[in-house]
Amino acid sequence: MERKDKLKLLAKQAVEGNKNALNSLVSELQQFVFNVSMKMLWHPEEAKDAAQEILIRVVTHLSSFRGESSFETWVYRIAHNYLLNYLDKQKRQQLHFSRFAEDLAQGQNTDSQADTVEKKLLVEEVKIGCSNGMLQCLDPDSRITYVLGEVLELNSTEGAFVQGIAPEAFRKRLSRARVKINGFTQGHCGLVNPKAACHCHRKVDDAIAKGRVDPKNLLFASKNMISAIAEVEDAAALIRSNPVYDLPEKALAEIRAAMSGRF
Repeated sequence: MERKDKLKLLAKQAVEGNKNALNSLVSELQQFVFNVSMKMLWHPEEAKDAAQEILIRVVTHLSSFRGESSFETWVYRIAHNYLLNYLDKQKRQQLHFSRFAEDLAQGQNTDSQADTVEKKLLVEEVKIGCSNGMLQCLDPDSRITYVLGEVLELNSTEGAFVQGIAPEAFRKRLSRARVKINGFTQGHCGLVNPKAACHCHRKVDDAIAKGRVDPKNLLFASKNMISAIAEVEDAAALIRSNPVYDLPEKALAEIRAAMSGRF
């Protein structure tokens, strides 16, 4: 059974009162909801809380799914609405590509090796934090358009449904976001353009000194996720190369507890 059919079946069974189906549905959805939240909000703890809220909204509105899109795309629409409303309420200061570029140019050391597990972890931490941080330089609407269309590779019809706009408007918004992100990485990211000045292993010391990386409390990297950091062809490939995270089991338990008695 294809994933899209599996999700639709689990949703139907959950609406009919099958608690096992509901638990399975939450387990199936948690990963991509959490990871979209990470890309939109940057901080894992904030993304975890957002993912919990999104999943609760999904399961409490299952009966409203009408099959106008795939079930997964419908879930993305709920995530989209929640995350944009959340960011609007937060009124956080917008990052800017120019300031981000200035920061990358500072504190580049001459260390060219990540020759220990500890150093590889730190380099991975810098790489993930920086690539997700780059997304924060886009305004929220453009950011989620880029994540949907370029990272998750939804087509314009799907992306338009998620955002509640026309396919042509989605394509234009995606094109503008792509130009900004690609222009930035080509000019400044050594993984996308080896001739660019910034290389992750050279930013580790500066990131630690500025308090953006805590070697004793890494936000993104873990030993089971370490892989060789290689050059990529574009910014989307860079972001897709980041690890895919599961929601902590404690968070899933809290979601199930919140749903207890509703189905």
